[in-house]
Amino acid sequence: MQQIIDFILELDKLKGVTRKTRPIGMDRNENSAEHSWQIAMLASALQRYATTDLDISRVIMLLLVHDIGEIDTGDTIFYAEEGAEQRKADERVAVERIFGLLAEGQRDHYLTLWQEFDDDETAEARFAHAVDRAMPVLLNLANSGQSWLENGISHELVIARVGPPIERGCPELWRHLKTQLETARDRGWFGTQQSTRRGD
Repeated sequence: MQQIIDFILELDKLKGVTRKTRPIGMDRNENSAEHSWQIAMLASALQRYATTDLDISRVIMLLLVHDIGEIDTGDTIFYAEEGAEQRKADERVAVERIFGLLAEGQRDHYLTLWQEFDDDETAEARFAHAVDRAMPVLLNLANSGQSWLENGISHELVIARVGPPIERGCPELWRHLKTQLETARDRGWFGTQQSTRRGD
């Protein structure tokens, strides 16, 4: 019991990991715990648009565990390409430490889920990736391109980076977002530089 409590209290630190996108109507940035909760809800609501039968409970678990390593590593903007391999290695060390607070069986279960999301090979992982990539887009669309403008993220870069994983995991979602992204471009909601600063 105490191992579980220690683990859950360690997860509280995820609330202190700041991202670049803001909650709608707020002047503060969201944190990674809020992001994880919101994408879990989004996945549940989008299940009907999956192109194959999914274990939605597993999708939700993939989304809930995938950013836990950020407790140690912090959040890095999705558009940053330099140092990606090192960041992933650092995240692996982090999740091994955090899940290691649990008994061996639970530790291995959560590590397996984290690795499944990272490998992006199962239908559940692909759907989870689509939802994870879509949520910052949705917030930016609702906030007139807030983090795209602040971080100099271009329309072309957004299309190139988020398009393939969203289309692969949930094609209907990408069809919907692609049209909205074109409208956002026409409204001037994108930056002109391809920034690699930290945050989403």
